[in-house]
Amino acid sequence: MITLLTSTPNPSAEMMKRVAVDTWQDLHVGAPTELTELKDRWLLPYRGMHVIQVRLDRQLTLLLNSGAYVDIGGEAMLSHGPLSAPDATTVRLVPERREIAPVLTLFGAMVLSSVAFKSGALRLVFSTGAHLNVQRNHQYEAWSAHGPDTLFLVCQPDGDLAVWR
Repeated sequence: MITLLTSTPNPSAEMMKRVAVDTWQDLHVGAPTELTELKDRWLLPYRGMHVIQVRLDRQLTLLLNSGAYVDIGGEAMLSHGPLSAPDATTVRLVPERREIAPVLTLFGAMVLSSVAFKSGALRLVFSTGAHLNVQRNHQYEAWSAHGPDTLFLVCQPDGDLAVWR
C-alpha cells in the first residue's frame, strides 16, 4: 500500500461558484447525517467531511475525517469546474495502472456533495471545485462507500447498489 499526501490551498469564492448546476439540489436538501433515499439516488452523509488521506493499493481510497472512506476499484473521472462547461478540465484516473496523481489535489478538500445514483454512478463534489465521477462497471464492483458507523454501499457489477445500514 502507498499512502499519498499533498497540500491543498484554501478554496476561493470563485472555486465555490464553479460547483455544477446539477448539484444544486443535492447541496440544498440539507446536510444529511445519515443515508437519505430519493427517487433516483442516495444522498451519502459525507457533506462537510474532509479528505484526510489518499491511499493507493489495488484500488484508490479516499479516507474522510469521520473514519468513513470511499474505495474506487476502477476507472474514474476527475474534473474541475462545472461539468457542462466547455472549459472544464477532465482527467481519467486508473488505479490499477497507478494513474491517479491528479487526485492528490483532493487531500484536505471538504466534501460538498456525495451522491450514489441508483444507476450505479457515484459523484463526489469538493470545495476545491473538483468533481469525482465513477460509473458502474459490468465486470466488477466499481466503487464502495464505508461508514460512518455501519453504513456500507457497494456498486455491484450489474450496476445495482447493495446498501447496508
